[in-house]
Amino acid sequence: MGNQSMFRRALSILLVASALISPTHAREHGFSPETFRQWVDMRVGRGEPVYWYAVGTVYRFPDGEPLMSMEGVDVARFDASLSTPTKAHQLSRKTFIYRDLETGAVLKEWQGKPLPPIAYPYQYITYELRDSSLETWVEQGAGPRKQRIGPGRDLTARMIGETIAFSAPLFLDFPLPSGQRMQSFEHYDFFRQPNSASLKHPNQISWLRFGDLPAGLGKGVMHMLSWRVDRYEDLPETMRRYLETEAPLWLKPPANIEEIRKLQE
Repeated sequence: MGNQSMFRRALSILLVASALISPTHAREHGFSPETFRQWVDMRVGRGEPVYWYAVGTVYRFPDGEPLMSMEGVDVARFDASLSTPTKAHQLSRKTFIYRDLETGAVLKEWQGKPLPPIAYPYQYITYELRDSSLETWVEQGAGPRKQRIGPGRDLTARMIGETIAFSAPLFLDFPLPSGQRMQSFEHYDFFRQPNSASLKHPNQISWLRFGDLPAGLGKGVMHMLSWRVDRYEDLPETMRRYLETEAPLWLKPPANIEEIRKLQE
C-alpha cells in the first residue's frame, strides 16, 4: 500500500466525541432526543443538500513550516426515508485539494511525486441514539476494500452558554501490509451556534490532524476550519470552479441509498 493509500485510510473515519473545553467553563451532558435532533440538523440538515466548505494549512513537523494550503467540501444529505426519531442516515461524499501557498494554484505533485486530491465518492453514516449516548457507523470503499467502521460510542456534547460543542479525539494505530504501522491523531470539534438573524454561518467545524503527510513529506500537522452553507451557489468561487471543471461527482451528495450501493460494488 502506497503513501497515498495509507494517508487516505487515516483520513477516512469521521466520528464525534468529547469536547476539549474545561468543565469550569462548559457543562457536559449526555445525548437526549433534543440534543440528538440538534446534532442531526447541524451535521446533515433535514433533506436538502448541505455543503461543508473547508480551508486550512499543511505544516511540516517539528519546525512548523507551512507547506501548502488545503481547500475542500463535504456535501451531505439527510435520508428521511431510512431515518427515525432515534436513528439518522447521512448520505455524503467529500474531496479536498492542495493549493500553492503563494499562487493558490491546485497542486497535483510535490517535488516530483504525485499529490492527488483526497476524494471519497461516498460515505454512508448512521447515527443512533442509545439511552443517553450516540452510536456511529461509517460505510465507505468499494469491492474488497469496502469497510464498515464502528460502532463509535464516544460521542458527548457540551453546552457553552447557548452553543453546543460536539467533538471527537481520534487515535489511529493499525498495521499496514508493508509491516509498518499507520499512527496518527485527529480531532474534530463541531459547533452549533444558537439561531440568530445576525449570524451568517451558525454551524462550524475545527479539524486537526497529526501524522504522516502525503508525497513522502514525513510527519506533519493539518488544520482546517469549516462552515456550512445550504446552497451550492454560496460556496466560494474557487471551490465551485474546481468542482465544475475537475470533480463533477462532488457537486451534490448521493441521491439515495441505491446510488451508494452501486458505488460499493
